[in-house]
Amino acid sequence: MRRDWCAWLPEEKARVYEAQNQRLEACYTMLSVSLNEALEYYRMGQTAKSYQAVCVTPALCSRLTDPLAALLRALSEHSKHYGTVPNAAPLDPANFQGSRAQRAARMSALLCRVLLSQRAQFLHKLSTLHEMVTDLGRDFSEAASGLSLAPLECPEPLWETVDSSHFDLNTCLRETFVLFKSFLVALPEEQLGGFDRTYRAQLRSKAQREEPRQRFLRPRRMAPIAGE
Repeated sequence: MRRDWCAWLPEEKARVYEAQNQRLEACYTMLSVSLNEALEYYRMGQTAKSYQAVCVTPALCSRLTDPLAALLRALSEHSKHYGTVPNAAPLDPANFQGSRAQRAARMSALLCRVLLSQRAQFLHKLSTLHEMVTDLGRDFSEAASGLSLAPLECPEPLWETVDSSHFDLNTCLRETFVLFKSFLVALPEEQLGGFDRTYRAQLRSKAQREEPRQRFLRPRRMAPIAGE
């Protein structure tokens, strides 16, 4: 994985990578700045301002999680169809704050050690990250929306949820960047156009967004490759 991360990409692949990187980084920055402002108001005791600031964050969270989840789905769909086999390192539970995300990372790391094929490990990691992104996005938005209904008798758990969900979404984003770079290293250049079409189709796919628990790789079953 480290070798892939440091690898040089041809111009067209580099352009595709940078376009995704810049778009998702911009979405994350907007969410992070708004949430940090809300948290700072809350820590300063300016609760009214903190509730006003946090009420815009669910929409900003969706602007990050929707394209991030679409990218993860596109990587999975293209890899299953064309048999692309990138490298994938197990998730590290220590990189996550929330207990549910830590459990998911721990289970993913365990399964990646017993899955025999490199391709199965890659698909399983994509599936785990996709589930994390959709779950964290929902948890963040529900907690932030609850805070906007102030005044609350005990808001601390909701603030903790938005803070830890934001942290873990950032970890998922960084993991996705690494997987995407590894995918591009392994991807034949003539398939770039096909991948771009798959990604755009996933962005438009409302049905899949409404099924956050959909798995890319189900236990004990290998996803089929084209021609199998």
